[in-house]
Amino acid sequence: MSRRLRPDACSHQSPRRKPGDCDVVHLGRAMPPAIAAQSHGAPAYTLPMHCRLTILLLSIMATAFAAPPAEVATPPAEVARAPRQPRAKPLPIDMAVDSDLEIPPAATHHLGREIAQTMHYTGAPWLVRESRQREEDCRLLLEALAVKEGQRICDLGCGNGFYTLEIARRVGPEGIVYAVDIQPEMLRMVARQAADEGLMNVRPILGTFIDPRLPKGEVDLVLCVDVYHEFSHPEQMLARIRESLAEGGQLVLAEFRGEDPAVPIKPLHKMTKAQIRVELEPAGYRVAREFDRLPWQHLMFFEAGAGP
Repeated sequence: MSRRLRPDACSHQSPRRKPGDCDVVHLGRAMPPAIAAQSHGAPAYTLPMHCRLTILLLSIMATAFAAPPAEVATPPAEVARAPRQPRAKPLPIDMAVDSDLEIPPAATHHLGREIAQTMHYTGAPWLVRESRQREEDCRLLLEALAVKEGQRICDLGCGNGFYTLEIARRVGPEGIVYAVDIQPEMLRMVARQAADEGLMNVRPILGTFIDPRLPKGEVDLVLCVDVYHEFSHPEQMLARIRESLAEGGQLVLAEFRGEDPAVPIKPLHKMTKAQIRVELEPAGYRVAREFDRLPWQHLMFFEAGAGP
């Protein structure tokens, strides 16, 4: 027995629609109620056959002439990658300090000058600050040293290696740079960076307050950049440095100019030329030359003279 449907009923009626708002489906698409206009008691409007054929033909033509879909690049199964090079091991650090070594109490003053405290390793970023080249003209300082290939040079109080690494490049593989500091943390920074840059001619050495632990009679130049004024035992250090110098070797001090109030450094970390002479000449050094073209610093070269 067939069931008769009301003219306003629809088998695919949406639950949100009112009776009479049903759609008529043509060519697989739902026609909106505006096209499938219905009224109570009237059958739904159906397109004539020739219109349906026209729409079908247009759909087939649109599909035939449509642009093909863009090709998606298929990544290769596995992209060949260069093998990752293992990071070089840090250079070894000479930590063989005599544990029985007795170090006398540090003085607070030396020949009328107050001794400054050593900069802590946590202040190392200041050594590589962006403004340092502009303030100190580090490139000019390096040029003034006149470093030669094959030389043996000590960067005493090397910190994190700001000058150590550049000097190592200049002396070449036949030369040696002794990177000396009293803080192991600083030396670890130097050892790590020197290894990363392939500078195997750097020799990190843990010094003491009274001895840089350099080989005797072998060093061509000992460089102290803004370091000497922090020596807690200057007399002992100057004596050991003098012993390490090769024939014709030099000790070079770079110190912020104490005579110049325009240099924006605390007076405790500045020295005058007169004060430098007062302290080094009695220790057996004589001035070999001076370089006065740096923006903020004295650069004084000393040779070993007659012993005190």
